[in-house]
Amino acid sequence: MMHLDVVTLFPEMFNALTGSGITQRARSSGYYELVLWNPRDFSGNSYRSVDDRPYGGGPGMVMMAEPLAKALRAARQRQVSCGVRRTRTVYLSPQGRPLTQKIVEELGGYEGLVLLAGRYEGVDERLLDAEIEDEISIGDYVLSGGELPAMVLMDALIRRIPGALNDAESAQQDSFANGLLDCPQYTRPEVYESDAVPAVLLSGHHAQITKWRMKQSLGRTWRRRPDLLANLPLSAEQTALLEEYKLESKEARELIK
Repeated sequence: MMHLDVVTLFPEMFNALTGSGITQRARSSGYYELVLWNPRDFSGNSYRSVDDRPYGGGPGMVMMAEPLAKALRAARQRQVSCGVRRTRTVYLSPQGRPLTQKIVEELGGYEGLVLLAGRYEGVDERLLDAEIEDEISIGDYVLSGGELPAMVLMDALIRRIPGALNDAESAQQDSFANGLLDCPQYTRPEVYESDAVPAVLLSGHHAQITKWRMKQSLGRTWRRRPDLLANLPLSAEQTALLEEYKLESKEARELIK
């Protein structure tokens, strides 16, 4: 079982994760445990304050170190009491390292994660220096808080847990699982508005289907995300398939002309 603890001002938002789909089934089946911690419960005053004005002036409010630290420590202690030996404390932040499948696999190697979802103008830097081991970003844009990024990360992690998916091969064939984008997918009917399913997929010849899918995956990555190919050590077969794809694409463009 994977242990996930999230420190958040809006625990009700995580109903979207636990209330439907794969993540609901995986939780009900005991593949992961999710515990939510509201830092207001660790505030030192009757107003349950967790934020204050920033030193030096400026707009907005900054989350205070003390209630967050208490919440994070309580979360980590809960995991220890459950027998978790390897855990990592992560802050969801636009200043963190960009989330990739490789990072998902890295974090998936931990028995537990403690996630901090920030709000307002950010978090007191002293809290980050003292309590946070990693910062993760889901993109170069601004959101209202870290709850949605936390759910994105957790969804990516949960679907990798053995048994969480109905089809064990599904996660292995996802986009980015092998560093490439996924190949095109088709289902019934065989012909939709005069557009037919590629004949190879109806052939029943598994070796040819596997080859076609790899070629399409390479070609789609070359077209849409060439930056991914630049970092991949392609085999001789993959290189040949990509060159075939490029040649076929060139011939198709010339026919259109």
